[in-house]
Amino acid sequence: MEAVEAGLDSVRAAPADNGRVELIVRRPEVDARELVEEATLDPDVGLVGDNWHVKPSLKTGAPNPEAQLTVMNARVTALVAGDDPERWAQAGDQLFVDLDLSYRNLPPGTRLQVGEAVIEVTDEPHRGCGKFSSRFGVEALKFVNSAVGRELNMRGINTKIVTGGVVRTGDAVTKASP
Repeated sequence: MEAVEAGLDSVRAAPADNGRVELIVRRPEVDARELVEEATLDPDVGLVGDNWHVKPSLKTGAPNPEAQLTVMNARVTALVAGDDPERWAQAGDQLFVDLDLSYRNLPPGTRLQVGEAVIEVTDEPHRGCGKFSSRFGVEALKFVNSAVGRELNMRGINTKIVTGGVVRTGDAVTKASP
């Protein structure tokens, strides 16, 4: 936990405007993960090949359009999961980026250009859960759900796809609108 807390300065130093896609993960079924170099984002089905479009939300029983694509800060992921991309994938998010995901920098409604696609930050909170705790530990869960964790959106953000397109590892992530 001390090492994780010591990494906060690195998380806060993430680029505010010009980030980069570090990892793309497709979830073809529950608890299955595929690391891919390239993926297509589609406004109707989400990340093509991912199970979002067939996975019911606990709230509505249907896929949640406000949580179509989840994005996590790669610096936070490295703090809680180490340097192994296979371990990162266990977080359950689809895009891992080097970008400041804080509420202050990316409030709901902010649009991001990610490769050829445009995504929009939604106001649906993305919090750590039991699965996150079982994979990374109770202390990691407490860390991402702490006051500073919520302020910096360390567990990540929920987004929806506005304009489809291809995204590749290494692609730029930039603000398309404030």
